[in-house]
Amino acid sequence: MKSNTRNTNKGKQIFRIVLLVGTFISLWFVPWILVKAWILPLPDTVQEQVDQSLSYGFDGVIVYVDKKGKPPAFYAAGYHNREQEIPASPNALFKIASINKLYEAVAITKLVYDKRLSLDKTLADYFPELKGRIENAESITLRMLVQHRSGIPNFTNAPNFWNDPTESSEAALDLILDLPANFNPNEDYEYSNTNYLLLSMLIEKVTGQPNFQFIKEVILNPLGLKNTYGSLKNINIDDLMSGYYVGVEEDIKTTDYGSMIASAEDVGIFLRALNDGSLLNKNEMDIYASLYEFNHGGLIPGYQSMAEYHKDIDAVVVQFMNTTDFEGYHWNLLQITHTRVVKILRKAKHQ
Repeated sequence: MKSNTRNTNKGKQIFRIVLLVGTFISLWFVPWILVKAWILPLPDTVQEQVDQSLSYGFDGVIVYVDKKGKPPAFYAAGYHNREQEIPASPNALFKIASINKLYEAVAITKLVYDKRLSLDKTLADYFPELKGRIENAESITLRMLVQHRSGIPNFTNAPNFWNDPTESSEAALDLILDLPANFNPNEDYEYSNTNYLLLSMLIEKVTGQPNFQFIKEVILNPLGLKNTYGSLKNINIDDLMSGYYVGVEEDIKTTDYGSMIASAEDVGIFLRALNDGSLLNKNEMDIYASLYEFNHGGLIPGYQSMAEYHKDIDAVVVQFMNTTDFEGYHWNLLQITHTRVVKILRKAKHQ
């Protein structure tokens, strides 16, 4: 028994050593800027956190907070344009990238509720010309497209896409035609921008108007949103916050990736309406809840964003940061700083 006890203790010691070595190795490969962002003492105010975010390599930061029962709060730090040393403005326009998927999911919901679309019809039903060009088009349903369960390859993963973006939906779709599926329909999940490219094309086909025009009709106008746009062509470029990519000196905001553009306040108003049920009637809300999520992030070169509703404090938090990098550290930092902003709001609620 004593021998077994000694062996057990020795085994535990070895396990502890292995664990410590593993932890040390893990920490060695974690960028210290991420560790720093986590372990710094939590500031007392959101503005202090926004200011602190600049030390992580961001050129400009915007945060919008809408707490129920209080006037919306706006925060900004850094530059709107660093070359001209124009200070960041909380009212600036920003490329919201994949946050636009929330708007498109709402548009699809509206069309399904009006029986102009069916979630169980297939891609081939709506686009017969894609049969044989997109694998499994006959079995990929509209629901699978919305939920990223189609298996269709992501067109933004095409070689050199971010250096030379396509100029039309058709050109973007051409990048994945005739490619093999990544998995069989509904057997897995993979985030693919092609799903929402097809959904936007479907909205245009069914409504007979541009995708953004329908979004404006069923979302923006009812909510009174005047600072949301479908294209760079529709804005004063000076109102758009500059975008920066680590390793590239120049401002890249004029590069057009097809993103929707909006102010943080407009995104926040939309997000609250989506979450509190004021944008959709009860039946529409049931459809939407069965389809897609209620919060979203967005990331394209030079622009990353997070829009979330936190039920426990009844608050919408929208965060824009105008610097991105190849490794994805800035995206991790966005998530960390967003979490810390929410912690500050929770702490304030309980004081």
